[in-house]
Amino acid sequence: MKTIIISAMMLIAFISTAQKKNGTIYSDHPAITTVEAMTQAFVSGDTDKVAGYLSDDFKAYNGTSINPNDKGQDKAAFSNSAKSWNNNLDYFSISRSPGAYPDALEYKDDNQKDVVWVQTWEDIKGVQNKTGVKVNQPMHRLFVVNKNNKIQTIITYSNDNIGSEIRQSYSDRKNGTIYNHHENINTVRKMMYAIEFNDWDKAYSFYDKDVQFIDSSSPTMESISLTEQKVMDKNILEKYDVASIDMVGYPDYLKYEMGNLGLVQSWWNINFIRKSDKKAIVLPIFYTTEFNDEGKITSETAYYNAKLLD
Repeated sequence: MKTIIISAMMLIAFISTAQKKNGTIYSDHPAITTVEAMTQAFVSGDTDKVAGYLSDDFKAYNGTSINPNDKGQDKAAFSNSAKSWNNNLDYFSISRSPGAYPDALEYKDDNQKDVVWVQTWEDIKGVQNKTGVKVNQPMHRLFVVNKNNKIQTIITYSNDNIGSEIRQSYSDRKNGTIYNHHENINTVRKMMYAIEFNDWDKAYSFYDKDVQFIDSSSPTMESISLTEQKVMDKNILEKYDVASIDMVGYPDYLKYEMGNLGLVQSWWNINFIRKSDKKAIVLPIFYTTEFNDEGKITSETAYYNAKLLD
């Protein structure tokens, strides 16, 4: 027992000596006020006001850049970019992320004694007015504020996917081919007409074993399996007969370059006869049907008004 106590005391002593304070964290600090004032000036597009918060040797860096020779933006370039952001984004805003607040860090290190680090967690929002791309993403930034309360460094960490989408949207780009005749279109037609002639074994044979079905009338739009879909089909057939199925217009097969996705979109009128009163019901329905490379249906989404079957 004595040995255990001594060991525990030695461990506590080790932990105590291993800990070392290296400064103070503030939730309220003049440097935070400066950073947030500059940010709002930036959002308003006031380049002169933005420049007033920056030191002459100011530099702004992209924290996710892999360029080892990145020189960053100087004071003039960063200040002028405020006008560009304001001119190109409708509803532009930068605000604290929900539940987050900035920290000001004063370090004890000799090489940090004349500066304060401010770290922020913010949401940047807006709509790019040329392309209509919506901007809504988190952003983490580190600011170095000097003893004159001027910002001398900004390091920004954010996802550039939205910026890439905006840049690509400035020009037309093809993303695949649309077919009005294709083997996958043939498959959809054969599957639908197999249903009309009550040949359900053939209808189900066109699906991949892991196919997922999505019903627009589902409140959550959650997918179900082929086994679950068979149960739903059986329940419908207990109440309705399928008199005929008519194709509306013509199907399209879309083969996308991005993601190598292929899908058929098709429009139909399913003519039901309700068994209880022999009432004829026409159900317009729109399908998007995805295919794999083997020509099997891997996903089927049905859009229709379920109230027509009430």
